[in-house]
Amino acid sequence: MPERLQAVFAMTARNVPHVFPPEVLARLRACVAIDPAVVVEDLAGPGAREALARAEVLVTGWGCPTLDAAALDAAPALRAVLHAAGSVKGFTTPEVWKRGILVSSAAAANALPVAEYTLAMILLAGKDVFAFRELMRARRGHPYGGVVPGIGNFQRRVGVVGASHVGRRVIELLRPHDLAVGLTDPYVDSAAAARLGVPLLPLDELLRTSDIVTVHAPETPRTHRMVGARELALMPDGAVLINTARGSLVDHDALAAELRTGRLAAVLDVTDPEPLPADSPLFDLPNAFLTPHLAGSQGNELARLGLTVVAEAERLAAGEGLRYGVDHTVLERTA
Repeated sequence: MPERLQAVFAMTARNVPHVFPPEVLARLRACVAIDPAVVVEDLAGPGAREALARAEVLVTGWGCPTLDAAALDAAPALRAVLHAAGSVKGFTTPEVWKRGILVSSAAAANALPVAEYTLAMILLAGKDVFAFRELMRARRGHPYGGVVPGIGNFQRRVGVVGASHVGRRVIELLRPHDLAVGLTDPYVDSAAAARLGVPLLPLDELLRTSDIVTVHAPETPRTHRMVGARELALMPDGAVLINTARGSLVDHDALAAELRTGRLAAVLDVTDPEPLPADSPLFDLPNAFLTPHLAGSQGNELARLGLTVVAEAERLAAGEGLRYGVDHTVLERTA
């Protein structure tokens, strides 16, 4: 039997048992030699150099130290980085790619709960659940009698901003519902959109024609404040903005101004800054529904990230290609 690859955890130590619970860790240890008691959080920390010196594989996650030239010099045998989370932008450097080190990400796995959260919020927003909850609390009883006009999810128009892992999964999850879904993404052409089963629209048109707009674009200089006062003004009265991507994509001052008029509503799982200052008006506006960055993997969903890394480690050990390898040439425009 061939010798197992030497692997080391490089992430926040307290997250290891959550991402790699016993059954997942056992499967990982069956294909690589890794000690869960040895976790590199700080490259200058005790034992870090010794652990890196033998590492052929780094199993990374949230809290991974930056893999710069000095770190990689300390890991001369390193062949692959398997990331048990989404974006690798925060810790990889050009040195990683220059040295031909393989990098894999669990971004596709992390997209699943975000898309599920988004689907739930779209359907709830279509029924105006958030507003009616506020009315019930205020009136201590049913706030309406008989039919409520203007609500419902039959042929509700949903605009998806960004064909990212999450955006594509959202489109897939929306397919069984009687909704009219459109997409905007500058890196997708009409043929690719057709394969996703949705029309491709310019951003302004998507904003003007959507009852619900859900943001799934990456955080880049180009997308910074991509939804500002001008864009919000394009949205029709009664429309809802959902953001589960990054807070920086939305101008929160402009959003608060629109929400104060009562013209729009918003569901925000991410904000800028995060968390919001205690005096932010978004906390008090009845048409702003805030959650504390819950959409991504949490609780038992973390094991899915670990399983994604395990499957990649098994492929690596078998001499096969990685399924979720990161293409560094498109990192600039991806999450």
